[in-house]
Amino acid sequence: MARSTGAIETVRSVVNTWECDENAHMNVQFYFAQFDTAGRRFAAETGLSEARTGPRLVRHVRYHKEMRAAETLVVTSAVVDGGPHPLTVMHEMHDPVTGRLAATALDGFAVQPGGASELPTVIDFETAAPRSFAAEPHPAGATSEALLANGGSVTFRGAIHPRQADVNGRALDQTYISCVTDGAPHAWEHGGLKARWLAEQGFGRVAIEMKLTVFDGLAAGDLVHMVTVFTGVSRKTFTFTHYLFESRTNRLAAVTETAGLAMDLSTRKAVELPAFVHERIAELTKG
Repeated sequence: MARSTGAIETVRSVVNTWECDENAHMNVQFYFAQFDTAGRRFAAETGLSEARTGPRLVRHVRYHKEMRAAETLVVTSAVVDGGPHPLTVMHEMHDPVTGRLAATALDGFAVQPGGASELPTVIDFETAAPRSFAAEPHPAGATSEALLANGGSVTFRGAIHPRQADVNGRALDQTYISCVTDGAPHAWEHGGLKARWLAEQGFGRVAIEMKLTVFDGLAAGDLVHMVTVFTGVSRKTFTFTHYLFESRTNRLAAVTETAGLAMDLSTRKAVELPAFVHERIAELTKG
């Protein structure tokens, strides 16, 4: 596995028991939390402030290996030379004990700041390269009404609390993904992968790739609801997109695209999706 020799360490931490879900591995929202910390530290240590780069347009995460409770983790970060965005920052999370790569993230910015050649830089970003989705941010413009009319379903309703926001009151990445993880089981039910069937088979719900696009975003005090639409299915994986709206204004705040699969909890391997799931997702996507 190629290691990013030009990268700098931005996080050194551990997987806490309370960060793990029913599949006995770290929940995706906490991967995003660690990458959020890495991004903030990298910006501070390299001078890549938002005034230089503009706001981040997209964060694209791939999950390579499971992280379990009490396992240590390190995140390294660097600018990608030749990345898919005008400015691309890559983060790699690995277990320093075993050396295995656990997850990667690509952050995309619209502005290439002057002096970037002097920053920690890498060329190889294959481990983080998008697979299931385009690198570009998800387009804006979707409405709840249109999504619901085309096979979508409301999968989450909630509120943004101060503890879920940064010092400026803006929702954290973890907050968006926590809405997704709380809503995803409702989406799986809607898509035919019902909890009872999964439990009978000894299967778990797993995400393998996610892309977060934040528009105007959410803030402490906002009310939020999420509409999920399925977008495709293959032999072992399927894709769905979660649209987060500020409920008072019905404003689209963020979108998370997700590739998921069912995992055998004894072998920790992906399983083939049954015919009835293919049929159900085909029904939901035919419009």
